Amino acid sequence: MTLDYSYALTPLIAWLLAGCSKFAINSLRAKRLAFDLIGYGGMPSNHSAIVCSMVVLIGLKEGIAQPAFGVAVTLAFIVLLDASSLRRQVGLHAQAINALSATDAAGTLRERMGHSRGEILAGLLVGGAAAWLVWRWGADLLNGLLAAAG
Repeated sequence: MTLDYSYALTPLIAWLLAGCSKFAINSLRAKRLAFDLIGYGGMPSNHSAIVCSMVVLIGLKEGIAQPAFGVAVTLAFIVLLDASSLRRQVGLHAQAINALSATDAAGTLRERMGHSRGEILAGLLVGGAAAWLVWRWGADLLNGLLAAAG
């Protein structure tokens, strides 16, 4: 029996692609290595990339009529709604609290929490691309590497 590690590795690959892309974009915008800008918010959305990678991989490997696909889509909706509305509201609250509080920089709350629609869309594209790449070329390669290592 061959184990299929693609379900465990695809979200990790999507997270790495989105995170590296976000770091590169932030560094280009800041015109420096932007290690201090790593975190929530920004282009592309890591959360969107991770959940989309699973939705697409399950759809490609098992089909959209399978229960696992429905579960993945449901989870993706929850994560995407959280990223676009709840966490954006948290960021707006932090901004208002920071404006009301003293100007002590050490005590300020992080204001960049959520994602814009464009950032979410970019995350969906990165996640979908990661899943397609694993489905198309990577599953056999990944499974072979892991089998050889263990």
